[in-house]
Amino acid sequence: MPETRHTAKQREHVLREHVFLLGHDDRTPEHKHTRGHLVYPATGVLSLVASVGAWIAPSNRVVWIPAGFEHQHRAHGRTDMRIVFMAPSLAALLPAHPAVLVMTPLAREAILTLTGSERRSASARSRLRRVVIDDISTAPEQPLHLPEPHDDRLRAAAALVEEGISNPLTLSEIGHQVGASERTLSRLFRQETGMSYPQWRTQLRVHHALLLLAGEVSVINTASACGWANPSAFIDAFTTLVGRTPGQYQRSLREDTTPV
Repeated sequence: MPETRHTAKQREHVLREHVFLLGHDDRTPEHKHTRGHLVYPATGVLSLVASVGAWIAPSNRVVWIPAGFEHQHRAHGRTDMRIVFMAPSLAALLPAHPAVLVMTPLAREAILTLTGSERRSASARSRLRRVVIDDISTAPEQPLHLPEPHDDRLRAAAALVEEGISNPLTLSEIGHQVGASERTLSRLFRQETGMSYPQWRTQLRVHHALLLLAGEVSVINTASACGWANPSAFIDAFTTLVGRTPGQYQRSLREDTTPV
């Protein structure tokens, strides 16, 4: 699969605001930075992959990555990735762990301005960063994180669910295949992911749906491929997590964004 590589010049520039234009399935190498930073997909969809799980962000969300956190980005569809680094004083106002946050219209314009081609003074850039932090820090974290299980039984269970995502399994059915009771698996899901099995499965389904929709699969076919019995249930679950309907989300991916 294609993988992007930061050149020496890019590594020097990426310590400031920067733009990376990624093709579908482009991936960055695993890396970490000495400063916390926001990663915003102005177009397309970005996933953040790390040892503790995966986060996913469409263009109405922004990913916060604290300093020193090793991670990798993956683009789904053509993606315009904007990066804004934050001083420690501003980073302290955001979570101490990676998070997906709501991208407000004001914060979006500030990030596009910061990463645009027009030169601005250091003081102006500092004020814009403050606007971004003030606006996104007031919104709650978005439930677009899929924790990575560590218990062997739970990892096997998660793999079974993912492999058969179009045909939902009960915990009892999974337990028979991985050698654990339904009660044990239920306890492990809450203990290791912070969610019940149905909640975790919904997160997994929505993650898959985001990627299928980015690949221009229809809403009805996406609902079926991700295991929903009917499109209405899919639309309700998707809208709750993503903040827009599957149709609205898919249309937004087709819209061209003119670089700032």
